[in-house]
Amino acid sequence: MSKSGVLSLLFACAAGAAMAQTPPLQPPWVPPPAGQPVESQPANATSQHPAFPGQTRGPYEPTHVQFEAKTIAKGLEHPWGLAFLPDGRALVTEKPGRLRIVTMDGKISPPVGGLPAVDARQGGGLLDVEVDPDYAKNHLIYWAYSEPRGNGAGTTVARARLVTRPGPDPRLETLDPKGANLPADSAERVTVEGIQYVFRMMPTVDSYRSFGSRIAFGAGQTMFISLGDLDFDPFRPLVQRLDTDVGKVVRINRDGSIPRDNPYLKVKGARPEIWAVGFRNALGAAVDPRTGDLWTDENGPRGGDELNHVRGGRNYGWPVITYGEEYSGEPVGEGLTQKQGMEQPVYYWDPVIAPSGLMFYTGDVFPAWKGSVFIGSLRQQHLVRLSLNGDRVTGEERLLTDLHERIRAVVQGPDGAIYVITDNQNGRLIKLTPK
Repeated sequence: MSKSGVLSLLFACAAGAAMAQTPPLQPPWVPPPAGQPVESQPANATSQHPAFPGQTRGPYEPTHVQFEAKTIAKGLEHPWGLAFLPDGRALVTEKPGRLRIVTMDGKISPPVGGLPAVDARQGGGLLDVEVDPDYAKNHLIYWAYSEPRGNGAGTTVARARLVTRPGPDPRLETLDPKGANLPADSAERVTVEGIQYVFRMMPTVDSYRSFGSRIAFGAGQTMFISLGDLDFDPFRPLVQRLDTDVGKVVRINRDGSIPRDNPYLKVKGARPEIWAVGFRNALGAAVDPRTGDLWTDENGPRGGDELNHVRGGRNYGWPVITYGEEYSGEPVGEGLTQKQGMEQPVYYWDPVIAPSGLMFYTGDVFPAWKGSVFIGSLRQQHLVRLSLNGDRVTGEERLLTDLHERIRAVVQGPDGAIYVITDNQNGRLIKLTPK
């Protein structure tokens, strides 16, 4: 067996062992009285303590908002990313490598043509999708995916124009053997054209666990991309190194060039795209519309899921500090939760919720939720709502607890409603509206 084949086998075994040691799902959540700690289950890392009051197990804050959750579309295979076009249609990625257009009356398009191949093993696949803020002028969309590269893969972000052409796609049966809700003889087909690869994560790796990756648009022409850590040796040390993108948040311009004010631009040996360091696997990212600052949510090990306010040039600690432990129950590294020069999370969860998808709600459809942060939970299968006062969480509410599905993404639609997608073989696009 080749060296790369041996490495791939070792990494697969390590990843499988880690997942096999993952503790079972927590019991169903029972709401406590208002004002009491939102979490009552024992922590995994029982010897660890928060750095400040309210950093974990915040007070339960029910808003008593009456809403209904309506299924817009179902039958999506492990949907991952969700974004809206200006006309109200939704772009939804499916992890195996398909991009769909979903209408609000439930029609799911055949796969959009022209996308490059993805490596969909374990944590890889077709991941986030975003619509350019100037879409009305340029018709550009962006998507993150795990790109096959020889014997390995790496996170790549591409952009292209979304184009509608007359006539059915002649490759429809090959692209979508299961069929779709739109007829095969549709009078038009949608494809991407003029692909540009604006970012390629370095290095290419023979592991398939944690690719990230969310896209969030910053000020001007900038955009942020969250990137995962491989989460086992010998790769963990790469997270703290500046010559690799592993475990980083990077900041580029939309055309792939490097902003002139990036914090490591003049640091010898550093990759110029790096914005911040020290992340395990940030599966949610959003820019606070009030401040323009980036926030991420991050999957910890066993315990230690985090919400971070991400500032340029800062170090967020992984794997040197964390509020969590190894799946074996051993401490991560030296078992530290604080260290000088490393940032504390705004908030953390132990037991974990496996956060994925992050949104600041600014709409008027739910006045009581305006200004709240929403986060999807994969592991405990609910929608988190957090109240913030600056960099402090003042309350937590858990919604959709009876859904019993992994919530992969949460997005505010152009109509001000809240939309979520559920990550499973028969995934759904769900709309939340007031009763």
